[in-house]
Amino acid sequence: MKKSYSFLLRAGLAFFAVASVASAAVKLPSILGSHMVLQQGEPVPVWGWADPGEEVTVTFHDAKVSAKAGKDGKWQVNLPASKANAKGADLVVKGSNEIKLTDVLVGEVWLCSGQSNMEWTVSRSANAKEEIANAKHPLIRHVKVPHKLSLTPQDDVQTGGWQVCSPTTVANFTAVGYFFGRHLHQEIKVPIGLIGSNWGGTRIEPWTPAEGFKAVPALKASHADKLNQFAQGKLGRGTPTHMHNAMISPLLPYAIKGAIWYQGESNNGEGMLYHEKMKALIAGWRNVWNKPDLPFYFVQLAPYKYRGDPKSLPGIWQAQLETLKVPHTGMAVTTDITTLTNIHPPNKQDVGKRLALWALAKDYGKDKLVYSGPIFDKADHSDGGKGSITVHFKKLGGRHIGLKTTDNKNPTHFEVAGKDGAWHPAETFTVYGDHIIAKSKMVKEPVNVRFGWDQLATPNLVNRAGLPASPFTSQK
Repeated sequence: MKKSYSFLLRAGLAFFAVASVASAAVKLPSILGSHMVLQQGEPVPVWGWADPGEEVTVTFHDAKVSAKAGKDGKWQVNLPASKANAKGADLVVKGSNEIKLTDVLVGEVWLCSGQSNMEWTVSRSANAKEEIANAKHPLIRHVKVPHKLSLTPQDDVQTGGWQVCSPTTVANFTAVGYFFGRHLHQEIKVPIGLIGSNWGGTRIEPWTPAEGFKAVPALKASHADKLNQFAQGKLGRGTPTHMHNAMISPLLPYAIKGAIWYQGESNNGEGMLYHEKMKALIAGWRNVWNKPDLPFYFVQLAPYKYRGDPKSLPGIWQAQLETLKVPHTGMAVTTDITTLTNIHPPNKQDVGKRLALWALAKDYGKDKLVYSGPIFDKADHSDGGKGSITVHFKKLGGRHIGLKTTDNKNPTHFEVAGKDGAWHPAETFTVYGDHIIAKSKMVKEPVNVRFGWDQLATPNLVNRAGLPASPFTSQK
């Protein structure tokens, strides 16, 4: 009996010793892995867990930095800023054990988030077979964040790892993200990293961190004052912060250049309230990444036959248009590349390219690029007097690009309203280089004008570069 007890005691001590060694092992979050792309031009955080007080050293190229794990076991180092590097290298993390991440590149990293139109894969997009066969872009890398919910911010989520773009992997990449990244890569010739954190059928609120709701006064009573409530009770796909906690927070503080966003279908009908929620999301992500100027480029929803009021979608369009007033934002208009009976238009190539045009013009020095179609500026009576109304469009890069129509006919889908607020189709137009005059026999003195104000509207107005005009209303 004593011998048996002694054996069990020794076995227990041996297990405890093994367990202690195991617990001391340095661990990295799942977002850090082989084949990843690190952000160029800024310090790059590398972080993880170890025993409290354990020294951890990270080596990458010529850089070697060390840190000690805190009392909570967390550690972080910042690799010095470096230029883009297309030659894969090892990133080695060493403490009581050693972790080697292979084929790590340096380039540009973008977060690709939103609902199903962002999650939509290359395999389900237009010309899928050809696109997949030609996807030989080893300097483009993608990682997919799994669908998760959490009541509180998490520090890790188990991804499937970074994948090198090839005909055998690209099928399941976010299509908008891939075509965005491909166009960037073709233009700036550096590695591109795409982090796909997206979930079909989701609203904007669960993607927004608490810091975002606190930053927007209009959401104080409805959201900021209820943060404790959101952190308790049951998990919900529509509950504020719950997706951010599980699918964005675990990525922090991974260095990224910016974010692209395709969402809004699930918030259709909210009108300008959606603008406030977009402000919260943008402010929140900029806060948690500690990047006040984080570029944020988004897709204006495509025309589609939603149920209910056909004017609800234009309300979302206007909310998205107003969000361009937030610094360092951009919007891809998609009224011309829609499928009215398909909420998932298959042409994701042009969507990705149009987002990339904003990034190229605003972040990569391509300032002569035409990156947007006509954007409404103001309406007045500067031409034609009170019997007509003149629509002015914003300059792009300090210049007017010029207007035209896709069919060489008069611009379509303009309406005017007088003081009574009744809208009537505009019957005649005069197109100048940078503005349009609209009038109607039914309105003697128009005071407001709107354009494309119906969910099925596919207007013909574009600029000289062929990019479509955004729907708008001058009515406040």
